[in-house]
Amino acid sequence: MNILVTGGAGYIGSHTVLELAAREHRVVVLDNLTKGHRAAVRGIEFVHGDTGDTGLLKDIFRKHQIEAVVHFAASSLVGESVRQPAGYYYSNLVKGLALLDAMVESGVLRLVFSSTAAVYGEPVEIPIPEEHPTAPTNPYGATKLALEGAMRWYDQAYGLRYASLRYFNAAGADPAGEIGEDHNPETHLIPLVLKSAVGLIPHLEVFGADYPTPDGTCVRDYIHVSDLAAAHVLALDALAGGAASSVYNLGNGNGYSVLEVIKAAEEVVGKPINIKYGPRRQGDPAALVAGSRKIMDELGWRPRFADLKTVIETAWRWHSSHPAGFDK
Repeated sequence: MNILVTGGAGYIGSHTVLELAAREHRVVVLDNLTKGHRAAVRGIEFVHGDTGDTGLLKDIFRKHQIEAVVHFAASSLVGESVRQPAGYYYSNLVKGLALLDAMVESGVLRLVFSSTAAVYGEPVEIPIPEEHPTAPTNPYGATKLALEGAMRWYDQAYGLRYASLRYFNAAGADPAGEIGEDHNPETHLIPLVLKSAVGLIPHLEVFGADYPTPDGTCVRDYIHVSDLAAAHVLALDALAGGAASSVYNLGNGNGYSVLEVIKAAEEVVGKPINIKYGPRRQGDPAALVAGSRKIMDELGWRPRFADLKTVIETAWRWHSSHPAGFDK
């Protein structure tokens, strides 16, 4: 298929582009490079631009005969979303609606959407099923959920079929070491642990030690980025085969606390990690673990890198050889 990947120069986007190219799909990446990296998508048709530019989107759809879209482009920092909700509603919802409108006007009616487990808020059961109540505790999750709602109505009104993939903590790096995680600022736990290990930061700050969890730190479900990428391709293939719109959770089904992740990372890097405790971050639920039985049963998805230590090892391979990220 001819596929447009918005935000395809970002972390999860670039790994999905790699997976799509390996499956011989023809990929066009649209990215404004505010957070993505041009070097992450070598050898791929690249357009420097923004998803809010409907004229550009329609030009891309026409010129490249696009048949489906995988939509990653978004703002995604929980704490920042609490401080700057207006920017998140504009980036994630307003621009998302512009994309949906351009798709409908151009007759591109298949979409795989990068959503988040943050749509659920504080869970009332773990693992979280897709039927769990949605009550986001931060604007990031709220804006993703709002666009999901729009997609549902666009399907009913215009026939735009979609797969919305809800996941939380993407982690790891391409096992071959070609690409990895490089954010500025970096807010994700595993790369921060590894940056501390290579001496790029003096210590790791642990946000909150008083959560209602076994050791007081947040519990999350860490899923390898290549497994996420494979799930996006499966969802795309299902839509191409005529599947109805659907929502899927993605995770390993196992929750690990911040301190458990640090301990596993210390085993991988062979040295202790210097940590300091700070206050909780606004909008962070105590625990999020996604139940993924639905996508396993319906699309045959299985995580290839389910072990936390293996996930960290792939990330360490990238970070230790690219301490300056893509700038090296």
